[in-house]
Amino acid sequence: MAGKPPASDPIQDSPEVTAPEHYAVGLPAIGHALRVSQQQMGVRRTALTLLRVNQKDGFDCPGCAWPEPEHRHAAEFCENGAKAVAEEATLRRVTPEFFAAHPVSDLAGRSGYWLGQQGRLTHPVHLPEGADRYEPVSWERAFDIIAEELTTLDSPDEAVFYTSGRTSNEAAFLYQLFAREFGTNNLPDCSNMCHESSGSALTETIGIGKGSVLLEDLYKADLIIVAGQNPGTNHPRMLSALEQAKAGGAKIISINPLPEAGLERFKNPQTPRGLAGRGTALTDLFLQVRIGGDQALFRTLNRLLLETEGAVDTEFIDKHTHGFEEFAAAARADTDWDATLAATGLTREEIERALDMVLKSRRTIVCWAMGLTQHKHSVPTIQEVVNFLLLRGNIGRPGAGVCPVRGHSNVQGDRTMGIFERPAPAFLDALEKEFGFAPPREHGLDVVRAIRALRDGDAKVFFAMGGNFVSATPDTDVTEAAVRRARLTVHVSTKLNRSHVVTGARALILPTLGRTERDVQAGGEQFVTVEDSMGMVHASRGRLAPASPHLLSEPAIVARLARRVLGPDSRTPWEEFEKDYGTVRDRIARVIPGFEDFNAKVARPGGFALPHAPRDRRSFPTATGKANFTAAPVEYPHLPEGRLLLQTLRSHDQYNTTIYGLDDRYRGIKNGRRVVLVNPEDARALGLADGTYTDLVSEWTDGTERRAPGFRVVHYPTARGCAAAYYPETNVLVPLDHTADTSNTPASKSLVVRLEPTASGT
Repeated sequence: MAGKPPASDPIQDSPEVTAPEHYAVGLPAIGHALRVSQQQMGVRRTALTLLRVNQKDGFDCPGCAWPEPEHRHAAEFCENGAKAVAEEATLRRVTPEFFAAHPVSDLAGRSGYWLGQQGRLTHPVHLPEGADRYEPVSWERAFDIIAEELTTLDSPDEAVFYTSGRTSNEAAFLYQLFAREFGTNNLPDCSNMCHESSGSALTETIGIGKGSVLLEDLYKADLIIVAGQNPGTNHPRMLSALEQAKAGGAKIISINPLPEAGLERFKNPQTPRGLAGRGTALTDLFLQVRIGGDQALFRTLNRLLLETEGAVDTEFIDKHTHGFEEFAAAARADTDWDATLAATGLTREEIERALDMVLKSRRTIVCWAMGLTQHKHSVPTIQEVVNFLLLRGNIGRPGAGVCPVRGHSNVQGDRTMGIFERPAPAFLDALEKEFGFAPPREHGLDVVRAIRALRDGDAKVFFAMGGNFVSATPDTDVTEAAVRRARLTVHVSTKLNRSHVVTGARALILPTLGRTERDVQAGGEQFVTVEDSMGMVHASRGRLAPASPHLLSEPAIVARLARRVLGPDSRTPWEEFEKDYGTVRDRIARVIPGFEDFNAKVARPGGFALPHAPRDRRSFPTATGKANFTAAPVEYPHLPEGRLLLQTLRSHDQYNTTIYGLDDRYRGIKNGRRVVLVNPEDARALGLADGTYTDLVSEWTDGTERRAPGFRVVHYPTARGCAAAYYPETNVLVPLDHTADTSNTPASKSLVVRLEPTASGT
């Protein structure tokens, strides 16, 4: 029997704190996953649903983008994947009666956790201008409302079309096609806030903004460096791959400001050793780097490699790279050990030990996530990682390469499908040739620029294909005020979230099918496709009956909206696309390289790998035709006296902005999220005892005070001078203009904050 949703918000003013764990997964993870699943789905539905997750004939987990192995377990999911599935396949429902009982002002006062726990949306609903409650609306009227607003804009560029990483390839392709036929490239997406820095850095250096490794490469590696990433919470199935790599003799260096349980020891629940034994120790060397010190670390490793006889692959460099001499001169000039140690917080001995492990490795992979991508200097940091790999020829051979680990399950696929505000001319040329209209060529708005446009009145309609925009974005007060200036806000969603209660003058919530659900159209039962973090494309087939007969699939929503907005003048066969997604894939095959014969390829169990020139043949489609070394100056955050560097992060009971619960089991936090993790020595210097409460106040060049009140201080083994707290609660501290150079990604991992003691929590 599934449990009922909470009637009221839980009180979070007294979080319980114990010592952090030193291993991840094991029996506690199994118990927690099953408990949450049964609360949401009941026993029978839990068993039927979880056994289909990530199977070749099943559905892709709506959580992270980690790839599946060729040979899969019956239970090919992790604890947080089970939570994601349970939240979607829940038996709880949000009906029109719910909205009649809860005015928007009431919902706006609820936590994101409470909103998400209420269940699946069952009907399209409309918030009329001046009304205080959402009310049911027909699909036809909903599309009419959107069309009324879009067709009366002074310019198509006054509309913003946002995409979440959950959107399938088929829906994403149709969505960008509609937006461009409408006349705008305003297609911001969640990549703008996470791996945009990776794409910017990799496109310039190796010619493609994706990772260069496949899953089997990890099993062949001699050394795996995991930098700025917490796979135990954010990509738990990655731990199995790391365990297999260790069994093959690989060494692992983890680089992070916080020790994370998942990288210390992994208790694999699929093995007796994991269930009843000590599991597998993963990290061989932990480098507890200061926030933002990664570029300085890799630059120093590169200088030491240059100074070590025989350490550099000169044959590879001469044949396949450009810019080596300029880079080498810059690296050799950075000889100040004191500056390196100040930037990194490490000792010289630790760095030299890392160098020794690098020199013993012929095949090295570097994995990273948000800990590298959300700083002002993120792009040069990642480019320094590329320099590091190029020096020893570690791109384009088995067991070696770059591995940016994506978060949401199809965020990489959405970008491949054309969800990008700065599309390549070749993509637009192919689109024009295939569909017979001239797509706009002027670059559109990314997330940060879209918020500015809404704030300044330059954007008037905001349409979101999934996601929780106001909770995912920076500068919460600014963002919410900007969204409220819109004439119309529209959200295609499966469940309630904060973005539904921060609305324009009018608002619509359009309920859609989830990954777990059967999708039947006029042409029969359909499936969709996704692309994982390593460029593998495969099918996803839901099996559950839809949560409501009033749901539409994402492709159907886009196709019907396009027909209503573009009218009979559109030559695009939108009705045909809605009936049969195979016809969408036929068009993708003719527009996007690598998808030739798409329908036949995706029919193969497990799908297919997209081509990747640097990996497949050491060909680099850059401006120089070679892999490019870069020589950016080394940067790192400088900390004023009495301040700390704060990074925002997830708890273990969280996926992106979705809050599954109020615990962070591995870090020893229970029944509360408003905590700030502070090194004990820093806390004592600031006069902050463990258990005291403080406001977090960020300091930025605009002089604006941004405050997050009522956080419990937790003495925690962070790097000196560094602190950490959960988002979205701390997004209010991130200035809208505090972004990474080049990528414009919010710099949420390096905030200068002061801690102001208060009497108690909120």
